[in-house]
Amino acid sequence: MITLSLCMIVKDEEDVLRRCLDSVKEIVDEIIIVDTGSTDKTKLIASEFTDKIFDFKWCDDFSKARNFSFSKATKEYIIWLDADDVILEEDKLKIKELKNTLNPITDIVMLNYNVAFDENDNPIFTYSRERILKRNKNYKWSGRIHEAIATSGNVIYSDAAITHKKIHVNDPKRNLRIYEKMIKENIKLNAREKYYYARELYYNKKYEKAVNILNEFLDSDDGWIENKINACLDLYNCYIALKKDKEAILSLLRSFTYDTPRAEISCSMGDYFFNKQQYNIAIFWYKLAVSRKPNIQNGGFCLIDYYGYIPYLQLCICYYKLGEYDISKEYNEKAGKIKPNDKIYLNNKAFFNNSDKYK
Repeated sequence: MITLSLCMIVKDEEDVLRRCLDSVKEIVDEIIIVDTGSTDKTKLIASEFTDKIFDFKWCDDFSKARNFSFSKATKEYIIWLDADDVILEEDKLKIKELKNTLNPITDIVMLNYNVAFDENDNPIFTYSRERILKRNKNYKWSGRIHEAIATSGNVIYSDAAITHKKIHVNDPKRNLRIYEKMIKENIKLNAREKYYYARELYYNKKYEKAVNILNEFLDSDDGWIENKINACLDLYNCYIALKKDKEAILSLLRSFTYDTPRAEISCSMGDYFFNKQQYNIAIFWYKLAVSRKPNIQNGGFCLIDYYGYIPYLQLCICYYKLGEYDISKEYNEKAGKIKPNDKIYLNNKAFFNNSDKYK
């Protein structure tokens, strides 16, 4: 059995930290908490679980703080969490089994990261992350914000998941401030940083500037393919917000130069033509979306509902608009097989059952 150090960086997390540590305490052999300046009861709560609590002066650099936390680990492998993460019971069992069976030649274990959920608590946004790492490989975090570890060595994928359950909203401008501070300090952003800087601009509705940075990122030879594809989708959304339809649709088409269509892209193509009431063209793209298969292991962001549930509902509407009511009803039922308790599906079903067209 391998041994496991939990390494965390925290600040003012009194509302979520106990929940997180309760969920992981049975799995790990050591808990290391690095506090970056809490003024609430975070450190007091942490002391209920460990005496390995360290202070780190915050310097607008998440990687430095995480690397400091890793430097305090003493076990064979390191697992990292954020304070608003939890490990559900079924995933605890999987990770415990992983501890018992992990081949010692393994350097990194990728776990799924579920970050958004529907009304029935089913994950709808997930991706894989470098979550368990062999300590003696001395892996390092890089990036002041949206930090990551470059994967190397023997990497395996597990279907165990970490669940992100945010309670309070972080400062929405924090990340943007850090990037703009870097630029002010004449620090040249690498491709990954440029991509995430553009996303922060988009989130903060600075669409014109986001468009410029996204295009600069896409025009460069550097950058990970999954970021390139997501950048095309972000660029589409920026152009839609700016009411530049031609540029928007070309942004989606550009994604096909990198790989076969993702369902997220196909659904956006469908939405584009749906909003123009060109339902037959929209149908083509929604059908393409349901033919795609999610690939969480490629590391890219995966919006699960776009691979079935959402395009089925949109096909239901498209066929209804075209007067093909039986087909419309069939697609609603396909959506219902995925989410039988979903309100939209149930409302549609009630509508079809009460419609004169079916009496």
